[in-house]
Amino acid sequence: MTTRLYLVRHGATQLTAEDKFSGAENVYLSDEGREQVAHLARRLADDNIHAVYSSPLDRTLETAAILAGPHGLTPITDDGLREISHGHWEGRSRNEVEEQFPEEYAAWETDPFTFAPEGGESGISVLARALPVIREIVIRHRDRNVLVVSHKATIRLIISSLLGFDARGYRDRLDQAPACLNILDFRDAVHARLMLFNDISHYADQPHRPQKHLSRWWDSSAPPEK
Repeated sequence: MTTRLYLVRHGATQLTAEDKFSGAENVYLSDEGREQVAHLARRLADDNIHAVYSSPLDRTLETAAILAGPHGLTPITDDGLREISHGHWEGRSRNEVEEQFPEEYAAWETDPFTFAPEGGESGISVLARALPVIREIVIRHRDRNVLVVSHKATIRLIISSLLGFDARGYRDRLDQAPACLNILDFRDAVHARLMLFNDISHYADQPHRPQKHLSRWWDSSAPPEK
C-alpha cells in the first residue's frame, strides 16, 4: 500500500503580507494568493487526485476549490484541519503582540508546543484534532492520491509528528510558503515518508526565503544583512 498525500498550504492573504496573527480569523485569499494557487492547480491537473479535503476557513476552502476544479471534485471540509487559534492575539501584528502581551509572547516563543495565549490553542491541541483526521483520510483512501489543504502551523505540526521530529521546534526549523506543496507517502496509517517539502516551483523560480519573524530563534541567529 502507498497512499500519497498532497499537503498544501492556502495561498497568500492580506494578513499574510501584513504579518498578522490570523489563525482563527476568516480572511480571504488576496489576488496574489489566487494566482499562486492557480499555478499549483495547473501543475497538478494531470495527477490522478481521488479526493480533496480542506479546513473550513475561507482561505483554505477557496484554495481547495481551485485545486479540485480540474479533477471534477468537491472539497470535503473537516474542522480538524483548521489553523491554530491565537486567542486574543488574533488580527494583531507580531510587534503589537510583543508590546501588549510581553510575558505571553516570551512563553510562546520558548515553547509554542505546550503554551497557548489566552483563549488560544497550543501545538499539542492542534495535533490532537489534526492527526486523527489525517489518519482517517489515509485509511479511507488506500493506494490513492489525496489532496489536503490546511494552514502553516497545522501543516508544520503534522509533518513534525509524522516524521518523529521534536515538535517543540516546529516554528524554528520548518517553514511553509503560501500555496506550497508537500508530498507524503504512507505505507500504512502510521508510517510516512516525506517526498517533497515546501515547494513553490509552480510560481517561483527560487526557493522561498524565510522572512523576519519566522521565530525569535531565526531572527536572532540570522547573519546581519549586508
